[in-house]
Amino acid sequence: MDVLIHFFVGLHIIGIAALLGGFLTQMKAMGQGTARFVPSMLHGALTMLITGVALVGIHQAQGHEVNNIKIGVKLAVLVVILALVYVKRDDEKVDKGLFGLVGGLTMTNIFIAVLWT
Repeated sequence: MDVLIHFFVGLHIIGIAALLGGFLTQMKAMGQGTARFVPSMLHGALTMLITGVALVGIHQAQGHEVNNIKIGVKLAVLVVILALVYVKRDDEKVDKGLFGLVGGLTMTNIFIAVLWT
């Protein structure tokens, strides 16, 4: 079962890398006002959602305690990210504030995962 957990953790990290990497590649464009949500951002967020749900399910199936408040906060932040990226995915350019919000929420989700013990 540990191999399965590590597999999903690896996929979860790949998802966050795709989301954050998509944001970081658009930073120059954001400064010029031409940033857009690239497909990797949507795919990364969806990967995070699916693997996160799988990880929580596996942990609970093994009888481990799961911090439901932490998971709920992370899920809420991810749902906001997903909603923003999904709705604006076809726009040629996205408002700087909205684009920055997605980047900030992504980093917030990373720090919640790492620092909230």
